Amino acid sequence: MRLFKDLSLSALSAGFVAVLVGFTSSVAIVFQAALAFGAGPELVSSWMWALGLGMGLCTALPSLWLRQPVMVAWSTPGAAVLATAGLAGGFSMAEAVGSFMLCAALITLCGVTGWFERVMNRLPLAIASGLLAGVLARFGMQAFAAAQTSLPLVLLMLASYLLGKRFAPRYAVPLTLLAGVIHATATGGFNGAGIHFGLARPVFTAPLFTFGAAISLALPLFVVTMASQNLPGVAVIRATGYGGAPGAAAGAGIPISKIISLTGLATLVLAPFGAFALNLSAITAAICMGREAHPDPDRRYMAAVACGLIYVLIGLFGTAITGALTAFPKELIAAIAGLALIGTIGASLATAVRDELHREAAIITFLVTLSGVVIGGVGSAFWGVLAGALALFVQQYGKSHFSKPPLA
Repeated sequence: MRLFKDLSLSALSAGFVAVLVGFTSSVAIVFQAALAFGAGPELVSSWMWALGLGMGLCTALPSLWLRQPVMVAWSTPGAAVLATAGLAGGFSMAEAVGSFMLCAALITLCGVTGWFERVMNRLPLAIASGLLAGVLARFGMQAFAAAQTSLPLVLLMLASYLLGKRFAPRYAVPLTLLAGVIHATATGGFNGAGIHFGLARPVFTAPLFTFGAAISLALPLFVVTMASQNLPGVAVIRATGYGGAPGAAAGAGIPISKIISLTGLATLVLAPFGAFALNLSAITAAICMGREAHPDPDRRYMAAVACGLIYVLIGLFGTAITGALTAFPKELIAAIAGLALIGTIGASLATAVRDELHREAAIITFLVTLSGVVIGGVGSAFWGVLAGALALFVQQYGKSHFSKPPLA
């Protein structure tokens, strides 16, 4: 059976690292968003159930069907917007659910009409790669910044990574993770006190649609999800060769509009239980779409399948698995994220500067994205692309070669 043939330790490890990084780095923000609308323990558990199942099924099933790594996550900047707006506006959980559903309808509309993908198709590969490098480079820097508070752990993991790349390249990341876990356990850095076994139960909340919630919650949630999540998510797909362009990794590429429609519909169905916004992943997608997942691009989809199945388990056993994943020290999470992304960061930078025609625009995209600037509640990924596009327009408009098709 092909599934077993394509399964590998490196793919399983990449899927686990993707969950570890994506989940632990933002679950606290999701909790804050739920609490901002007055959620008690049962509702918080329901949110994890809905988000876990939504992310897991939207990741695993399309990946199996397409044999390509489709990666879906919750909207971390969206959760931050909800946490802030929920406290400031005093909205009820019912109004929040109504806003989730309205946002989901807008995301579905973007997918069904295909306008978002058409815009992204005009984005030169150099700018997409600069965007990806800018998004990921922050995680690379955080890996080494963690040495300020846990120098032995970071040095051990760095040494394990380098030795792994030298003698067993396919298993460098799982060996690095194993070294970090052993060190954390041996030094008392693993805190298992928060692990409590229990099944998560869905709690239905009837939606309430109000104008105030639509303006203050739904529209900002939609904007940041599309600009700060789906936009870099598409950039990852393009930059790693799964976008269907010439030389793509497999088949005709990931059908972006259909996947965005799927995330919108899944959010619409699961919103009454706490799924506020599902979208294309960027950071975790880079982990599962890179060479560390598997040297063969046609077999990396198993990393996404593994990631999706773990997300489903998180949804079903939310209390226990949430406690287990958040028990790791934050320095370990930062280190494994940065080290696992080094190859993708390097490849993205190389692609961004390779073409002299787009080089400066790509560098501007990279620097603005890396800055982390947030303007009007919209993250740096959007402003990075906008700055790069404007730079390219100013430099190339009116020149004969500017009319050539973009390298996407």
